[in-house]
Amino acid sequence: MSATVDQSVPALSLRAVRKEFGGVVAIQEFSLDVHRGEVVALVGDNGAGKSTLIKMISGIHPPTSGEIALDGQPVKLSDASVARRLGVEVVHQDLAIADHQPVFMNMFLGRELVTGPFRRLDKKRMARETQALVDELDVRIPSARSIIRDLSGGQRQGVAISRATHWARNLVLMDEPTAALGVAETAKVEELILRLRERQLAVLLVSHNLDQVMRLADRVAVLRRGVQIGTRVTAETDKNEIVSMITGLQNADA
Repeated sequence: MSATVDQSVPALSLRAVRKEFGGVVAIQEFSLDVHRGEVVALVGDNGAGKSTLIKMISGIHPPTSGEIALDGQPVKLSDASVARRLGVEVVHQDLAIADHQPVFMNMFLGRELVTGPFRRLDKKRMARETQALVDELDVRIPSARSIIRDLSGGQRQGVAISRATHWARNLVLMDEPTAALGVAETAKVEELILRLRERQLAVLLVSHNLDQVMRLADRVAVLRRGVQIGTRVTAETDKNEIVSMITGLQNADA
């Protein structure tokens, strides 16, 4: 760990966060800290509340009650743009990238660099900075000027993760980032996730792939029907215990 990183202050802190939609409780009181340089996996069956929790942290849904803090400061994430300004980036399963634009334009989507009195797009600088980042992260694409639609699924996911790496100052949320990828492309994306940890970013990873969770995560938080079942240190548990917590075949305390 870097000596400049204060591990005593979580990058993300959730305190008794609750979400209701009308009379339906989607998330009961959920609490979790995620530190810089740490990957925490969020697991549970479909409908467990994982996506709802991610949407609260990314500013899409406000919590009904409870507190969200970034770097120790309570925040009100009124919409996704506020979360982004506070250094939170999301890598979605559907990527949220523009197929007909080059890689460098996707890297700066919504944050385009401009130059001169007429504020023209500074495409050269954006391409240069994008190429430097994908080279550093070893994202193997033909060029920063390649059109997204011409890339493979793994390359596209690499671009999405590179964009998150470039802009995140605090936290990267990853929602099933390898669900649509083959074995080789999944392995490459997993390497990128570990690079985020090396760069002292906090990563909250949603995944149904428990083998992947056990490979990547430092800790695993389990949700079942909106209830926080428990959190385990990966090195101190195994896949069977996590499956039992997800399915409710045994009692598990946080």
